[in-house]
Amino acid sequence: MLVSLLKRFGVKLSLNDPRWGKNPEGDHKAQEGRRPGEGPPDLDQMWRDFNARLNRLFGNRGNNGGDAGGPYRGEGRGAGITASVIGFIVLLIWLASGAFIVQEGQVGVVTTFGRLSHTTGAGFNWRWPAPIQSHETVNVSQVRTAEVGYRDNVRNKQSAEALMLTDDENIIDIQFAVQYTLKDPVAWVFNNRDQDATVRQVAETAIREVVGRSKMDFVLYEGREKVAADVQMMIQQIVDRYKLGALVTNVTMQNVQPPEQVQSAFDDAVKAGQDRARARNEGEAYANDVIPRARGAAFRLLQDAEAYRSMVVENATGNSARFSQVVTEYAKAPGVTRDRMYLDTMQEIFTTTSKVMVDAKSGSNLLYLPLDKLIAQVAANDAAVGSARSGAVQVPQEQGAAATPSQEVMQTIEQVRQRDARNRDTSRDRESR
Repeated sequence: MLVSLLKRFGVKLSLNDPRWGKNPEGDHKAQEGRRPGEGPPDLDQMWRDFNARLNRLFGNRGNNGGDAGGPYRGEGRGAGITASVIGFIVLLIWLASGAFIVQEGQVGVVTTFGRLSHTTGAGFNWRWPAPIQSHETVNVSQVRTAEVGYRDNVRNKQSAEALMLTDDENIIDIQFAVQYTLKDPVAWVFNNRDQDATVRQVAETAIREVVGRSKMDFVLYEGREKVAADVQMMIQQIVDRYKLGALVTNVTMQNVQPPEQVQSAFDDAVKAGQDRARARNEGEAYANDVIPRARGAAFRLLQDAEAYRSMVVENATGNSARFSQVVTEYAKAPGVTRDRMYLDTMQEIFTTTSKVMVDAKSGSNLLYLPLDKLIAQVAANDAAVGSARSGAVQVPQEQGAAATPSQEVMQTIEQVRQRDARNRDTSRDRESR
């Protein structure tokens, strides 16, 4: 449509046309006035012709008198329309250059002459083209990583960053990674320059401070998780202080070890420490086994001593009380008390000794008494009957003599008791007199 309109006004835009921008009639007249064999016009003449055309186009546009400008009136009008169309197209292209698309998870930051104007979300957006406005897209959903002590691989070690000094004046080799996202894209873009390097330097500063306050064994073994947590908290505090607009999500300890130059010596020291710990544990186990038993034995001895003391004291107390009662009863009836004490004493004696009873009425004057066998037989009889007072003892007599029956032994015991009773009666009679 635009091409047809230009053709209607007699304007040709083909760059391959050798007659583009020329008047055919003027060119024909120039060719007629040129002598045969002459060369092309010189550059000065061409420059003068160009200046004349510009003057006619801009300076003599409003001149209606004279016939000098008549042949160039159509040419000036067509050049003006061409310039307007070209300018309009350039304007459209310039305005279209302000359109931009923001992907999902990104934020567009628009600036006007370098100053923050506004932020845009995901989708199609438009701003004033340069040099009025410009934009920068910031990925806020990407998890960024700052590596300290290595680059891309733990084998690509950066010794200047990895070697650190602990609180006990030991050198340790640490490699770790810091993962973070962006929570404020405006602060990320405007508040600092070279943001990734800033985060790496902040992480290195934080880990050096935390390690410098810790012991080497704590960092190597039981304190790795605590060190990572402390480093993450300190990095976040410094980032917030710098207004960097980053959010630290995780700190991962990749490698924690002594320097390579002293690795073998450190391994030997670790083995020696493990041997010491094992020997100490064995000693503690032995002590835990022996000491409680010794304490139990000592406590048992103390309890036995306390029990023996209580028994002796109670027995002495009981005996003294019994003696006091006996003395009181003895004062009332001395003979009865004396006989009773005698019988109790004899009973106590006979219950704890072996007894051999001999029948004196058998008429034999020679007796053979195997005491050891008699004692063993009495013990066997006592165990069988279950009473210390029961049981009969067979006494061997001369060769061919029969053993004494148990009835005779019982009769003898009854005679002894009767005789003791008569003696007690006689003593009572004497006391009464």
